[in-house]
This record gives sequence, structure tokens and C-alpha cells, in this order.
Amino acid sequence: MSMYTPKPIDTSDIELPKDLLLLTEKIAENVHDVWAVGRIAEGWTYGESKDTGKKTTPLLVPYKDLPESEKDYDRNTALATLKLIIKLGYTISGRPSGPF
Repeated sequence: MSMYTPKPIDTSDIELPKDLLLLTEKIAENVHDVWAVGRIAEGWTYGESKDTGKKTTPLLVPYKDLPESEKDYDRNTALATLKLIIKLGYTISGRPSGPF
């Protein structure tokens, strides 16, 4: 097997407008929830420490209860995704009709 070298698209030249920056936190929360649904479907449960054999993890908690380091991971994923959408030439328009 050959060595894998990740090559993400460079989005360092993309500056997101303020309203999209605000959207980042909601996307980050959803990223965590999607991850959690997947883990639960695989049989994982909450545990004080991560144990792959027992399928336990302390991260199966609501987003608001995650350590900041984990929230930052989800925020970075959300931010990178939004920047990539813009970099690829797509536009995001519209405002939410209700509260989030």
C-alpha cells in the first residue's frame, strides 16, 4: 500500500461574510450530531473513556457539553466546508425563515 498524502483544496484566499461565519456554529453542531448518530448505529455508547473494544466514548454527549477542543474540530470542518463551497464557485443565498 502506498503512503497517503492528503491534498485538501487551498481555501486560504476565501473570506466568508459575517452571516456565513455565524452559520458555522450551527453546522458544527450538526456535524457532531451526524457523527453521534453514526456511532450509535454502530453500537457505540457513552463511556468515561474511549474504548474501541467496548465501543464506548466520552464524546457521545450533546454538542454544548463537548470540550472546546472537540467543538473546534467540528467548527474547523464546518468552516472548511463553507469555504470549499465558495471556492468551487457556488453561492449561498437566503436567510433562515425561523429561529435556530
